Amino acid sequence: MFAVPWLKFIIRLTGSPYDASMGHDLSRLRDHSEPVDVYVATAGRTQEAFARRRAEYRLDDGVVGELKRLSGGYVVVVFSAEWCPDCMRNVPVLDLISEATGLEVRVFGHIMRDAKSSTERWRTPPSPVEVKEFDVVKIPLIVVLDRDGERVGEIVENPPPGKTVEGALLDILEP
Repeated sequence: MFAVPWLKFIIRLTGSPYDASMGHDLSRLRDHSEPVDVYVATAGRTQEAFARRRAEYRLDDGVVGELKRLSGGYVVVVFSAEWCPDCMRNVPVLDLISEATGLEVRVFGHIMRDAKSSTERWRTPPSPVEVKEFDVVKIPLIVVLDRDGERVGEIVENPPPGKTVEGALLDILEP
């Protein structure tokens, strides 16, 4: 089953084939996630709240211009749930940022807590198995990856005080 014998050992130790010394497999992440615009447009009961937040929010044009210039080699991966107030506030903004800048934003949505488990925070399924790979503790978890799948930075739940989502992303992408 395993072409590389040591891979079976790593999976047994970590519960995941992911090796933190290597980047994430962007192709696999794209296959297992959905574009942010699709997620926002099809979020069931939350769709109306997402649409309202999108309509009300105004991006900072100066920051958007800088993000557009810098966003070429990056992918943003987001872990979200429709029941999460911070997700309702921040995911539609990521959709606006993606639309305005071309920054690729992928969402692992529909995360559910596992109230019956004393050892697992998220129930898989329906939560994606990537919650373990990314060690998701709080959501939304917004992770910026470079073209090699290396983690460049992240935003957990909300941007830092006094920052917007687009401002926090710019802080991560600026050299």
